[in-house]
Amino acid sequence: MARYRKCSVRAIPKSDAISLQIDLPVSELLSIRNDIEEFCSYLGIKVMTAFMEHEAKQKTGPWGRQTVYRHGTQPGYVIYHGRKLPIRRPRLRDQNRQEVSLQSYRIFQSAPRLETAVARKLMRNCSTRHYQGALEDLTQGYGIEKSSVSRHFKACSARQLQLLLRRPVPTDLVALVIDGQHFARHCVTVAMGIDRKGHKHVLGLWHGATENATVGTSLLEDLQARGLNPTERILAVLDGSKALRKAIQTVLGERALVQRCRVHKQRNVVEHLPKEKQGQAVGRLRAAWDQPHFASALKQLRRVVQWLQPISPTAARSLEEGLEETITLQKLHINQTLNRTFSSTNMIESCFAHVELITSRVKHWRDGSMVLRWAAAALLFAETRFRRIKGAEQLGALVDSLQALSNNDQLKAA
Repeated sequence: MARYRKCSVRAIPKSDAISLQIDLPVSELLSIRNDIEEFCSYLGIKVMTAFMEHEAKQKTGPWGRQTVYRHGTQPGYVIYHGRKLPIRRPRLRDQNRQEVSLQSYRIFQSAPRLETAVARKLMRNCSTRHYQGALEDLTQGYGIEKSSVSRHFKACSARQLQLLLRRPVPTDLVALVIDGQHFARHCVTVAMGIDRKGHKHVLGLWHGATENATVGTSLLEDLQARGLNPTERILAVLDGSKALRKAIQTVLGERALVQRCRVHKQRNVVEHLPKEKQGQAVGRLRAAWDQPHFASALKQLRRVVQWLQPISPTAARSLEEGLEETITLQKLHINQTLNRTFSSTNMIESCFAHVELITSRVKHWRDGSMVLRWAAAALLFAETRFRRIKGAEQLGALVDSLQALSNNDQLKAA
């Protein structure tokens, strides 16, 4: 390792090296910790200035052979610690007296650096009103007022929305989870994919007034255009939404095996029952869903329907609707750990919990564009905290089951 470091130092040309000498008031810096932090901030500005001076020196070249000449300095600014800081930049002109720009200066003052800094703090639940107070008061700066912060976040979130809508869909997806998230009078339908290694990906989102079939169909068609293979078998985990079920049928057809969310189904059934029967109904439903085989689980569920009939015909009809789709996992012979993972939409609900926390300070949703920008930024931030699903090591069995069903379809077609 030492030899490598030595070679690396020797490989650096002297022309590319920057020498920066600063006198340190040791006795003063050691007395108060804040003085050290303030000095480090001061040093950062000095380093930026040294970079610009170094570039200006390289552009002008040796004396007597210059094609570019110095033309004094000019007030400017750089982005530092999420704010604009005033600085004096060197000016250059060529032989035709045209301004010559400095690449280092353009980098130091590039807008995305400030927009990214703003987005990082807003994604951590800092409001635009309190953004200025949230910054460490190490250096004086500007461009951090509420209106400026809002403008920078709007630009950054617009880029994040375009990134999410344009990035390709992974080709090794085994499962698809779709659900809707409401923002006041707006609804955003979100699709999440799980690949063969158990990693979760936010695939896309679509805006609408409600969670309807048209929105779901548009979302799935968009995913197809970005790489979702409609000919491969895939497991689709949905809540009780008939609109999303219709969209799956329209776009993916029989290639998608639908697993209904058992949490939503249980809630829908129990809400129709008197309180003294609710606990017993939950126990019967869970006992049926815990059956390892499809036939035994279906048999017990039908018994639950018969038990519910005299108590509440409405609850019985609610359970009968999509009953077999609540035990699709048993049909695929999925083990218990992976069964619990895919038996509900909890994985996307957990993602929505992060989104709600981030957007909780937004009091007025102006339009659908604002909703999409905030939703995309929050979803991408939540994605950075995703973990592999529980039972990921068993996904190979799910892939084999889906492939076996595809082979059976091909044999029947032949």
